Amino acid sequence: MNIGIVCYPTFGGSGVVATELGKALAQNGHNVHFITYSQPVRLSVFSGNIFYHEVTISDYPLFDYPPYELALANKIVEVAKYNKLDLLHVHYAIPHASAAYMAKQMLAAENISLPFITTLHGTDITLVGKDASFETAISFAINESDAVTAVSESLKQDTYFYFRNVAKKDIRVIPNFIQLDQYDFVKAKKDRALYASDTQKILVHVSNFRKVKRVEDVLKMFDIVRKKIPSRLILVGDGPERSNIDRLCRELDTCAEILSLGKLVDPNGILAVADLFVLPSETESFGLAALEAMAARVPVISTNTGGLPEINKQGFSGMLSNVGDVEDMAKNAIHILGDEKVLEEFKENAHKQAEKYDIKNILPLYENLYKEVIGK
Repeated sequence: MNIGIVCYPTFGGSGVVATELGKALAQNGHNVHFITYSQPVRLSVFSGNIFYHEVTISDYPLFDYPPYELALANKIVEVAKYNKLDLLHVHYAIPHASAAYMAKQMLAAENISLPFITTLHGTDITLVGKDASFETAISFAINESDAVTAVSESLKQDTYFYFRNVAKKDIRVIPNFIQLDQYDFVKAKKDRALYASDTQKILVHVSNFRKVKRVEDVLKMFDIVRKKIPSRLILVGDGPERSNIDRLCRELDTCAEILSLGKLVDPNGILAVADLFVLPSETESFGLAALEAMAARVPVISTNTGGLPEINKQGFSGMLSNVGDVEDMAKNAIHILGDEKVLEEFKENAHKQAEKYDIKNILPLYENLYKEVIGK
């Protein structure tokens, strides 16, 4: 198949998943065309059947905000016509689904068919999408999609709740995934001494440091844990909450035990040395960072919101707490880290849980959907 993929090229989960999906499709023999405004951060290696098409945006003095949606629709039409795309798969509803619909109609005027699939990832529905100024357009684009998927059952139900006009649209749940064979960290584990002593445990948090990630809760929980168990905290990522985090670590006097690494294209090497992953988000439609940690045999301390309980099984791959309950998260962390036998059991169980989400189990779900949509 000739498949077009539209995504955001940044560090966010939707862009990462879309890029990794495209690479896996290419490995399976499909021709994959990425269409976006810059090269996706995870698209570092090209093969003979992976192509990148940049959306260029003209900067006219008339526009305060360049019309990206129109530029994207135009590029989709161009790529579809000259590369004979069989279908288009857009990730994140805003503005990709509406641009896909526009492109589909322009191509139809030339008797060219281009079905498109929309995958909903989270904040396109639960945060940005429920803004009243977007609701009608998003509802329309979802309803006009030839197929719609959501990355979790929680997100599917949120979509029906926030967008009543799509209640009759069949939304299929196809979860996010990892490539388990990329998480063999024998060599990376040798670097553990760079981050902590043999007597210390390592806790890790990875996010975009937005308020919804509640990174301050990570520091508060760590402050409790370190007083019971010698440990260090590694923070991966950056964002608007960075200054608050720096202030809080000074107030708690924990800065000396916290290592901030900023944004990393591939955080897997850090996960290799971790003992525990912390994700205290206010909401997570899926929780890809948690799944990546489990793939690296790292148990997860997380909140019980959104799609997290679907992937992080209480008492098996990790522990769940209510949003903001820092004391309970710390208690759970101490329980896991305080006994080597318990820790090893959680590590193995985390890996077993991650196996369910290996790309080899998820890729066929997308391929079957593509065939179904093309055959309509």
